[in-house]
Amino acid sequence: MDLPVDEEDGTFTNISLADDPDRRSGRLSSKAERARSTMMNADMDAVEAENQVELEEKTRLINQVLELQHTLEDLSARVDAVKEENLKLKSENQVLGQYIENLMSASSVFQTTDTKSKRK
Repeated sequence: MDLPVDEEDGTFTNISLADDPDRRSGRLSSKAERARSTMMNADMDAVEAENQVELEEKTRLINQVLELQHTLEDLSARVDAVKEENLKLKSENQVLGQYIENLMSASSVFQTTDTKSKRK
């Protein structure tokens, strides 16, 4: 190992690395850097896990909304079908009511009798 030589007088200069503040801070900063990196990775993992939970919740809610939309569409179609059936049945009831009235008026059994004229 070569030691630095003072060129003016040709003597060697000893440099103590143990007391070097840059060296000590380098060790600490690399440990601190690793710790900070580990914490950042943990934070990023926590954020990713939170994002995953939020994504799953959003997906669940979207699927629930879509299912409810389909149910609403089915119910709306059913209401429309029932309305049409109701109108059809009302029309048929009117036709049958008119038919019954016509039959009753054509039959002598259902004609009104005048009781005063039969007594005389």
